[in-house]
This record gives sequence, structure tokens and C-alpha cells, in this order.
Amino acid sequence: MADNVLVATHLSPLYPPTQASSLVVLTKQSNAPLPLPAADADLPSEHATYSQIFDSPETGTILMRLLHGGLILELIALTHEVTPLRIVFPFIVLPCPSLLVWESRELHVIAFTNFGSLFRVVLPLQGGAILWHNTSIPGRKWWREYVVTKVHGNLSRSLVQVQGSYCVAVSLPDGSLLRLEARPLGNDSEDDQWDENIFHHTSLFNSLASFLHAGIPGASDIISLATLPQPTDIAYVWSLSRDRTLRLWTGIGCVAAKTLPSTSSGGQALTSPTSSKVPTLLQADPQRLLRAFVSQDSEVPYVIVFIPSESALNAGAFYVISTAHDYFQIAEVIDCSANSAHCHLQDFIVKDEVLYTLWDRQGQSVVQWVNVLANPAKTDGETEWRTATYPPEVELTPAYLDELLLSPGSLTDRYFEAIMRPGMFSDLTLKRALSQYTDACLSLHGEQPPQLNPLRTYTSLGENIAAVVGCTVQLTKDPRSGAPQYDQYWSALKRDWEGFIARCREIERSVRWPLSIGVAESHSGVLIVERERLASVVDPDTPLQLHRNFSLSVPVDPQYALLEILWMLRTKVGRRTMANLESKLVGISQQEVAFVYADIIQDTASSLSFKNDLDEGLDSWITGRLASVGNIQAATREVLDVIGGLIGVVKTEDEDAPDALLPSPNLEWRRALAASYATSSIHARYDLCITLVTLLFFLSEEVDQWDASLLEEIFVVFRGVAILRYASRQPVSTNSQGTGTEEEVIAGLRNMNVSSASPQYAPTISLIHRLIDQVDLRSSIPTAAHHFLDTTGVLSSLSATTATKDEVAFCERLRLLGYHEATRDSLAWFPRTPAVCYVSARLWIDEGRYDDAASFMETLAGVFAGLNSGLSRDDREALEAVLPGGFYDSAFHFYLHAASLFKAAGVTSYEVTFSQLALSVAPSGLNTSSLWYNVIRGLIDLGLYQDSYATLLACPYDKLKRECISQLVYRMCEENAVDRLMSFNFAGLTTEVEEALSFKVRNADPRIRPFYSRILYTWHVSRGDFRNAAAVMYQRARKLGTLYDNPADFDALAELQLEAYVVSINALSLIDPASAWFVMPLTNGHDREPRKRKKLSVHVPESKYAFGKKDAEIVQLADIQYEHALLDAQMELNGRDPHFISAGGLSLSPSALVLKLAQLNRFNTAMATARNLDVDMSDVFAHLTNQCIRLERYLDDVMSEDTSDWLLTDKASSWPGTYADRGWRYLRNSLEKHDGPHTDFSYSKVVFETLLAFDRSSTPPPWLVQSLEFLIRAFLRYDLLEFALEQVLSLMHKSDARLATEQPRGNFVTWLPYTLIDQVLLAADSQDDLSSRARSFVQELRAEIASRLKRVQKFGQATQ
Repeated sequence: MADNVLVATHLSPLYPPTQASSLVVLTKQSNAPLPLPAADADLPSEHATYSQIFDSPETGTILMRLLHGGLILELIALTHEVTPLRIVFPFIVLPCPSLLVWESRELHVIAFTNFGSLFRVVLPLQGGAILWHNTSIPGRKWWREYVVTKVHGNLSRSLVQVQGSYCVAVSLPDGSLLRLEARPLGNDSEDDQWDENIFHHTSLFNSLASFLHAGIPGASDIISLATLPQPTDIAYVWSLSRDRTLRLWTGIGCVAAKTLPSTSSGGQALTSPTSSKVPTLLQADPQRLLRAFVSQDSEVPYVIVFIPSESALNAGAFYVISTAHDYFQIAEVIDCSANSAHCHLQDFIVKDEVLYTLWDRQGQSVVQWVNVLANPAKTDGETEWRTATYPPEVELTPAYLDELLLSPGSLTDRYFEAIMRPGMFSDLTLKRALSQYTDACLSLHGEQPPQLNPLRTYTSLGENIAAVVGCTVQLTKDPRSGAPQYDQYWSALKRDWEGFIARCREIERSVRWPLSIGVAESHSGVLIVERERLASVVDPDTPLQLHRNFSLSVPVDPQYALLEILWMLRTKVGRRTMANLESKLVGISQQEVAFVYADIIQDTASSLSFKNDLDEGLDSWITGRLASVGNIQAATREVLDVIGGLIGVVKTEDEDAPDALLPSPNLEWRRALAASYATSSIHARYDLCITLVTLLFFLSEEVDQWDASLLEEIFVVFRGVAILRYASRQPVSTNSQGTGTEEEVIAGLRNMNVSSASPQYAPTISLIHRLIDQVDLRSSIPTAAHHFLDTTGVLSSLSATTATKDEVAFCERLRLLGYHEATRDSLAWFPRTPAVCYVSARLWIDEGRYDDAASFMETLAGVFAGLNSGLSRDDREALEAVLPGGFYDSAFHFYLHAASLFKAAGVTSYEVTFSQLALSVAPSGLNTSSLWYNVIRGLIDLGLYQDSYATLLACPYDKLKRECISQLVYRMCEENAVDRLMSFNFAGLTTEVEEALSFKVRNADPRIRPFYSRILYTWHVSRGDFRNAAAVMYQRARKLGTLYDNPADFDALAELQLEAYVVSINALSLIDPASAWFVMPLTNGHDREPRKRKKLSVHVPESKYAFGKKDAEIVQLADIQYEHALLDAQMELNGRDPHFISAGGLSLSPSALVLKLAQLNRFNTAMATARNLDVDMSDVFAHLTNQCIRLERYLDDVMSEDTSDWLLTDKASSWPGTYADRGWRYLRNSLEKHDGPHTDFSYSKVVFETLLAFDRSSTPPPWLVQSLEFLIRAFLRYDLLEFALEQVLSLMHKSDARLATEQPRGNFVTWLPYTLIDQVLLAADSQDDLSSRARSFVQELRAEIASRLKRVQKFGQATQ
């Protein structure tokens, strides 16, 4: 019968420490010391020191492990999807803690520590599947502690055996036994109470005899304990001491003892013979040498004792001893097999009277089993053992590393790929090896490379390894020639990598150290627990069995004689030749088939000189052996059936068991074991396939006579196996994040991982593990693995020129999972069928190679041409398997699909391309508005405005045009393509363009680019519409005026507003002055409204009157100029006074603004503003006159003020004279410019009155007096009668002179202000203190009046 195999998986990627929940147990020992570090400092903390498989109907299968040197007890559910639980103890837990189910309601964890604390952790069970989920309930005490009183000190050398919920046995150093028996159990508020009894294995007489005849020290020390499996009522405890003495302990002490022989030869020496030779003691370390069980037939308790052998023939013997009636009787002796020689027993169990043993063979687990009590009378003869070992695995020995360098690639790539292969090293191994390597590099002298900086972060563990390993190796130069020493560099780099790999191998040996074996009832079979791995015993398939037999040189069935011959041929051929052959074979399989395979094989064999590397003797021997095979082609077909077949799996489990007993199909550990089995089978198939291919090159001269279909099938099978082998060697991350999340960090703190400063990388698993998740795992592991291999389809293909739907679906699934590199490498093996091209195009879209993807997509459209496509049935099925919507019946639908793919990828250019292609082949009558929209929108997004404009005009949907026109306009404005926008005609769409721009003008912020008001202004000007252009800029100015919220922004906004006013004025000035106006919506008045305009009455019928409709107002050119002048004055004042705005300067009236400008000596600005705002300038001229007077008297004070606007201008500075002369000249010029008959010389009068108010005795300058009548009245007002009389006389003289020179034309010629003259005379008569000169003026005036009256009478008579 064929031996079984072991398949294993690492536990750390499946159950990361950061994802486990934790429960911290506290102690009531106040003087307890802190936990000491583990004795084995080289043992990683996450490597288990003890493990146990627990199985019960209530809980299913549970894996219990002791981690961190015994401080943490971890529980992993193997039957249900439950988060692992880590129980953190205050002391080191001694072997062996136990799990018990109490009354089907609670799961009890009983653990005894090295400082005498017995803990009972109570975990509630709710239906079995929930297990310990409720341990997070706050306020509840989940543990109970009892401290032993009869034993003190450190009990680290003691053994613990839990007999049940109420009984615990502890071995003591002198061979005694401490038996703890519980009273009624405690509760949440009370601890358990235990009775302590210490039993000795000798009586008083035996103790005295031992004292007189001293034996070997430590011979009675207990090294193994055992009890019957739970549940049981038999409270027996068996012990085995170092002197091979088996003892039975009950509640009254040791009731039986028997010393077993040191060797067993066919069962003849069943008792210790009398001999003077001192027997050799067993090792003092605790060992698993005892197991107790109950016979199924007689219900008699039995104990199995393993006694190691002192010979090299085998490992020892198992003694099956009956303990009926408390008496030892050897029932059977089972000698170990010869294969157990040089092996160490790690654990064994008895299940259904089958003895399962776990051996350590040079660091590897080996499982053997045999029936017990099958033939009780049999005491001699060879026992038939069945064995399960791991399939042959690659070890990274120096020789294998040198072999890796024969394949293409750099040294770093080859070595890195080897250590990152799934299953080669665990993540914990790589992390610890990297930590040791980093510490070694940091201990070197000199400058440290930046890769070793602890603050530097890496996204993954692989990136960290690739960056750090070899970073200290530097390329040196020859001190004499200066040439780079590449040989030394590569040698040093190779040594660094080999040293790192050696560290990994050393740590991995600890990972694979076997700990325990168990049998799970729930369809899991025999499970093996190693320090960091979980393994299972399974049946091998034919490739695995053949591969193991060939590796171990075990004979095989005659039907596989051809493979046996070829395996011998392969082992004799040099490694370099085989590496070259494998490389050539890969190249042949990946290239398009252009020649017959026979010619390709002959050409390749000639280039390799394959047979030239063989010895003549070997060549002749192989030729002779092949001749004995007979029909080689038929034998080759049988070998192909083995390599590519999925048969030969023996189903040992009952696959029709009820679902309640089966584990969940989503269990990660079963999926990982199935992936491990599939990987081992794939590697075996690959080696067998390479072995078969050597036959073709050995018989290269004869292959032209072979069946061409057979040659093709060989390469097709190799292609499928190579693809699977590549996938099995690809590590993938369990998640996309390179560092731990916040929850993982918190979990790490809870699990005592604070001391580890290394980053938390995402665990890595095999790609096969990720792909196998859709396989039904309720079946056996080999069946699940073979089912996965079958679903890939790569082993069932028959033609090298096609790709089946399963093969293409396999590649598509890799792409969907995000493994782009694996997808690309897998696609490289297949011919470019339409389905392969489609998956390649989808892959290139994912990788950003959009040009290549678009080229393939456009080419593929031809296969959707209906009956004329020429597509084969296989290609059609393959396309249907990968197309999301099934096979498309026309190129139109495929173009739509391609466009949607590029749209999802954000590639607008090709979305537009395929949308245009879809439009070109669209069926008539189909609504294609969405396609037109996609094309127009895409062209706009691409900035192809000319194309988008042309497409917009060509669009047959008017509604779509109106919707898209605004998008085009807005995008061109945003991208500063205004010049091109203005160049477009937009025939028939100008209204939509103006509406789109007008909307932005009304709603967009005028301060932010693009300035839509300027753009719309340019639009109107380019089309000669100056009225609307002026209105747009005026609207911009008004909108800017509403943004004066922050005084600090006034200057910037005012500049923009002034610019808008000026542009509006210029545009409106180009219109006929008679029609220089436009209509604006009437806005609500505000405090800054300077001027009321005309309302435009809008007569709208009541029935059509819309709510909120506003009246309109007429804005004329003068209105804009008025607002411009007002804003300019405000801006001027704000520049002079920083507090102008905050003090409410914007609410000042125009006259107040002009006055404030005058007060600031801004006379030019004040006069210009007053003129534009139609404001009286009297106050301005009054203030200017005062300044001129001050120039004559207080020159320095005036010049210290700001006079740059009137006195220090270029024009004023060019005038001759003093500053006072210039000032009076400036005043005179200002009066000439702004005063005159249209003002009735009011400003001159103000100046004159200002002068008289300052100095009555002064004579006004001649240029100031424009009216004698005004002068007379001014003199009267200031009581200057003498000057008034003089001016009256002057007035009469001028009138008389005019009468004498002018021809009488009317009565107005003789008119004089007689009333004013009478007032002067009355004023003169009323004063008594007139001067003589004034009295003479009065007399002269009266005479002139009398004379004038006579002349007027004559004049009147003459005119009648």
C-alpha cells in the first residue's frame, strides 16, 4: 500500500498575532517575581513550545499553543470562523495545560504555572460556534486562581496532567506526586478551592533500603504523566520515571509499579532480568512517553509506554499494558519500524485502537501509525507500520543556490525569488532573519547605509529584504589601476545573500519542529502541530507518489518504467544542460507555432548538443532500456495521462457525512492545506514533465517519425504545468496595506508585542491559496486540490494553437484579483486568440498601457461581424467566458463596451474614439444621443475645441446642442482659449452662447478667473454690439461695487471697478450720442446710490406677470461717467486717508467728497470731480483763496503741506515769480476754466468775498472783478462806502460812455441799477463820519444822477 504524505501550512499568515483578541489574567500573589526570559533565547517568541489538539462535539476542533516561552496560551478554532484568543498569564505555564468542556456550557482552560498558581479560565459556550466571542464583556472575571501551599519555590521542572475538571496531578522533583482535587467549583466572585495531597512512590521500608543502598541520583524523577481522555470517571494517573518505572496513582497514592526493560527483541524480554549492569536512565527533560486509553471491547484501561532503544536498529518499542484491577500486565509489544532509527518520538496518541506516532527526523515531521490490540497474542515478528512524510522539497543549499544562477536573471532576483516562494520560509522566519542581519550590519564600523535607518519605512517585508540585504557591499576599485573590481563585488554580494539565507534556514528548522499530533472527528483527520505550522496526513496522487519514489530510488510499477528510465537520464545530465534545456523549452512553448514540433526539437537539440554531453556508456544503457519499453509513443501517452490527469486520489474520508459534522468551507487553514497539496502536486508534475521532455531531445533524430499530435500534446501539457508552477511560486499579500492599521497596533499592544519595534507588514500567502477560495472544502484536501486544478483548465487543453475558455477564464480571474504580473506572465504562454487579446487589453487598461489596449480592442471588433467573422466555436466560447455581457452580436455593442471600459479607467481620448466608432456603425433609427453627448463632452475635456465645435454643429439633436454649448463655452473660458472661442461662428447658436456667458456674468465672482464679463464684452464687441458690451462691463462694475466688505480690499476692487466703468464708457461712446443708453434691471436702492435714473415703464398684463419680476432702468453715458467720477474721488480720498472707508466715507455725498478733496489740497482733483458730478465749487475756490493768502504770509507752513496737486505740478512750476504769484495765477486760471457767465461768475464772487473777509482794505485784482454791480453790493455788505461810491461813479461813467458811443436801440441801453444806487446814497446819508473823499463822491454822484436823468429824457424823446 502506498504511503501517505504530509501537507503543511504556516500559521502566522492565517492567524496574525495582530488580529487575535486577548484576555489578561491577573494574579493575587503580591510578591510574585516578574516572568523570566525564555531559556532558549534563539527561539522566536511566536514559536510554540507546547501544543495540543482538542476536539469535542460542543466546540469542534481547537488548537491550543503556548507562546512567548509559556506566558501566552493561544486558542485557535479549526472548525469555526472565530478570532483566535490569546490568554496572557502572569507566570510561565507548565506543560501540559488542558481544555475541558464543563456541562456543555463552558470551556475550561486549566493551567498550572511555575510559581504554584493553578488557573481555571472559564469561557462561555453559546451554541458551540460562538466560543469565546463574549470575553469582551466588561466587569466579568473570567479566571479563578488557586495558589498551592504544600509546595514552594520554582516548579519549572514539574509536569502537569489534568485528569478532569476536579483533579490535577503535578510531578515533584523527588518522584512524588502532588494531587489536587477540587471542592465545588467557584464562580465569578469566588475562586476555586482545592485539596492538596502529596504522595510518594515508596514506603518507609523501601525508603530505608534506598538510604542504605543508594541508587542513581534522579532515577525516580517523573518525566511523563498520562490520564484517560475525557470524559471518564476513572481518576487514574500514570507516571513514568527516568529508570523506566511505570506507576499507577489513585486517590490513595501509588498502587502499582513496574519497571520496563531498556530493550525489546521480539518481545522475549518482557521483564527486567537480573543483571549487575546499571541501566541507562532516560533523558531528564519532560517527554511524551505515556498515553492511556480504554479498549473498545472490554472497556479495560490500557496504558501505552514508549521505551527508547539503545541500539541503532530502530527507535524503540511501545508497550501496551493492561491496568485492570490496578495490576500491570503487558498485553502487546510493538517494535518501531526500521525507518524510525535516528528519529526522536515527539508525541503519540491512540484513537479507535490505532496508535499514531509523531517523529522528529532531522528536523522534519514523520507520522507513523499501526493498529494496537489487533493480535494480542502476537509478541514477535515485524509490525506493519504505515508512514506519512513530506513530499520532496527544495532546500536552499549552497549547491542549489549555484544552480539558480544558471537561469536568466540577476543574482539578487534569483535569490530573492527563492526565499519569497510560498511555503519556503514563514513571515516570522524572514522577519527574525532580517532583524539578525540588520543587527550584524549595524555592528560594523563606518558609515551606515541609509537602508538601515530605523526611521525608514517599507511597504512590505519583501521590499525591506530586497533593500537591506547586500546594502553594505560596495563596489571598490583597484588601488593601482582604478578599474572597478566587479568580481569581488559579486562574490561579496553572493556571500551576503547566502549568509542571510543560512539564517533563514536555521530559524525555519525551529518553525518545523514537531510538537504534537491529534485526530479530529470533524472531517479533519490526523493533524500535526509544529512550532509554527499545521500539517495534515493525506493520500498522495499518482504524480506525488511517483515523484517521491523516484527521489528515494524506490521501485515503481512496470507501467511507469519509461519514467524511471528518463529520471535516471535526467539525474545523469549536467545541471547546466538541464537549465539550458528548460530555458529553451519555455521559449518554444511561449512562441507562436510556425514550424512543426519535430523540426523545432531537432534544431534545439542541435543547438544544445544534448547528446554530446552524455557518456557513451550512459547513451548505450539508456538506448537499451528504451528498447525494452516497446511502444515508446504509447508509454509516452500514459505518462502524459499521469502528468495531466486528475485521477488516482483515494478518498478515505466519508464525504457523505452530515453537514453538521463538517467544518466550514471557508476555513483558511483548510484552504491553505489544499493550496499546499496542489503546490506539491504541481511541482511533482513539472519535474515529471521535464523528465519526459528529455526523451524528445534524447531521441531528437527520431521524433520526425512520431505522431505530430503527440508532440503537440507534450508541449501543451508542459505549458499548463508551467503556468501552474509559476502561480504556485507567487507570494501575495493578504491585504493591500503595507503597514498595520490602528486596530492592529492596539491589538499588538494587548498581545505583549510592545517590545518588538519591527513594522507590522501584511502577511503573505500563496497565489494558489487565493485562487482556491471558490473550491468546496467540505471534501478531502486532495479532492479539493484536484478540483481546483481541474477548474483552471490548463491541464485539459489539447492544442497549442488555441486557448480554451477555462484557460482564458483563469487568466481573467488573475486580472480581476489584481495580480497583473501573474496575469501577464500567464497570457504569454497562450497564442493570441481573440479571448487572449481581450484579456490582454483589459490587463493593459489596468496597467495604464492604453495605446496597446486600444489597438487590441479596435482589432477585436472584427470578430463581432456576425456570420462573416470567421470565428471558431472554441474562440467564441472563450470570448463568452470573459466578456461581461456575453458574446456581442455586432461591432456596435462591442464598441460601446470598449468605450465604457476606457471611461471607467478615466481615459477620455479612447472613450471618445470608441464612441465615434460606435456612431459610425450604429443601426439606423437608434437613439444615439448619449453617444453624441459622450463624444462632445470627451472632446471638450481633451481640449480639442475645434473638433468638439464641429461635432456639436454636426449633432442631429437640437436639445443636446443647447445642453452642450454651455460646457464648451465654459471649458474654453477656463482654459484661456477665448481667442479661439471668438473665432467660432456658432451659426444658429449665438443666443445660447450669450445666455451661457450672461449666466456666468450674473453669478460668478468677478474677481476670479476666468472673467466672464470681459469675455462676453469681447463677444459683443467682435460682433459690433457696443450697447450690450457697455451694459456687460457696467454690470461688472456694479457687481464689484457690492463686494466692499473688507476695507483692505477696497483699492483692488475699486481699480477693477474703475476699469469696468472706463471700458463701458468707451463702448457706449461708439454709439450715436442720441441713443447712447442701455436698459438694466432695476435693483434695490442702497446708501451708495448717487443718482436717480429714469425708470422704464414695463407694461406686462396681470395674467402674465411673473412673481419677482423687476422693472428696468435706463442707463445713459452721463450716468456711467458720473459713477466713475464718484468712485475715482472715493479712491483718491481712501489713498490719502487710511480710515476713510472704516469711517463711513463711502456714504458721503458728492459735495462732501469734493469739499474733503479741497481740504486735502487736491484742488485739481476736486474741481474735476465737482465738474463731473455737477457739484458747486464755491467751497473749493474759497479754500483755494485762503491757501493763496497764506502763501503770501505763511509760505513755510503752506509748503510743508501736500501741494503736489496744484502748486507743484509741472505747469505751475514753470510759471515765473514766487510761490504766491504762482498760487494767484493758479487761482485765476481755475476761475477762467470753471467760472463764467454760465455760473454768473459765482466762483469769482466767492473769491472776492473771501478776500474782503480776510482784508477789507485790500483792492481786488482787476481780473477778479467781472461785475461792478456785484462789487458795489460787496462793498456795501462790508461797510466800505467810499469804495462803493467810487464804483457807482465808475458804473455811471461807463454807462454814459456807452450812451455816447452806441446808437440807441432800446430802453435797456439806459438801464442802471438805480435801486442799488439809491441804497448807496441812503447808506451814505445815514453815516455822519464820512470822509471828505466820500462826501465829494456823494456830491459828484448826485450831480451825475441829475445829469443822467436829463440825458435819459432826451433819449426817450428821441426814440419816440
